[in-house]
Amino acid sequence: MQQVRAELPTTEALLIGKPQSGKSSIVRGLTGVSAEIVGQGFRPHTQNTERYAYPSEDLPLLIFTDTVGLGDIVQETSAIVQELADELRSERQQERRRARILVLTVKITDFAVDQLRQIAQQLRKTYPDVPCLLAVTCLHEIYPADWLNHPSYPPEAEALKRAFTAIQADFSGCFDRAVLLDFTLEEDGFEPLFYGQDALRDALAELLPEAEAKAIYQLIDDQDMVSAQLGSLYRDVGRRYISAFAVITAALAAVPLPFATMPVLTALQISMVGLLGQLYGQRLSRSQAGGVVSAIAGGFFAQAIGRELIKFIPGFGSVIAASWAAGYTWSLGEGACLYFGDLMGGKKPDPERIQQVMAQAFEAAKDRFRNSP
Repeated sequence: MQQVRAELPTTEALLIGKPQSGKSSIVRGLTGVSAEIVGQGFRPHTQNTERYAYPSEDLPLLIFTDTVGLGDIVQETSAIVQELADELRSERQQERRRARILVLTVKITDFAVDQLRQIAQQLRKTYPDVPCLLAVTCLHEIYPADWLNHPSYPPEAEALKRAFTAIQADFSGCFDRAVLLDFTLEEDGFEPLFYGQDALRDALAELLPEAEAKAIYQLIDDQDMVSAQLGSLYRDVGRRYISAFAVITAALAAVPLPFATMPVLTALQISMVGLLGQLYGQRLSRSQAGGVVSAIAGGFFAQAIGRELIKFIPGFGSVIAASWAAGYTWSLGEGACLYFGDLMGGKKPDPERIQQVMAQAFEAAKDRFRNSP
């Protein structure tokens, strides 16, 4: 796991902006996941920041660190700057292979930006080598009355141009690139949903190292392909855990005592599913992991019962039972990876597809463990 994580082209984006300035929308635009998943994904990190790792904490391609409550009159600017500076300093001291970028988000109608400007200026002074992108958002709030949808990009309305120029002047010397964005929800009625997404992608590509820039391009340009690649990466890591649990269950199931090993095997398989869930960013209790097992295993439970009954056949029955136990454990692990992978990608798990994958994995693993010395 550590080796895979070390090789990932991970980018950490520090999102600095007031609430409702479009920070979560930028996360949606870069990852393709729903607003609900983004909202649930942020976790407290420090007193003034939250963090969301995509697709998971263990194997992240993007890490978003968000300033919480910026703009509150009770919030000390110096405390926020100190926390962000500590974040940048710890990354440098630990020499992680991780690109970093500051993203300032400002609504196009907001000119009360003194606190945000002070934070940007101080961070720029301390860490001039960390690139900064100024994202001016919520453009539709000052569209002319006769604009019912987004125009071709970039928008040419004079009011937009004046506001954009004024905001850039307010942050002069604090940023390297500036973009106009309007990332909305379907119910807002604007198309495209991610207006200015290509400009965001291109600006990030200019500011990030080559490998990280390529990952950003792929995330935006081909969500399905990237989802499949991430799924393969996680399954490859997950199979290392599955293999170990399959070997353990095969050894236990070889004991010629019908039903005596069932509770132990079930407990082991629940532990495996819980561990795989953690790999995919899902923190599950044992009861929740057991629920996932019940949800995805379906008719395979009957095969588990058959595995125990066949132990009544002396000698040969125990060998068969061991291969069945290992095969079932392996297939359950493959099904769990597919299940958690769908959740991670913002999709509803497909029970029929999971059952098909489990059936194929069961037969292949059963033969492999039956023929192993």
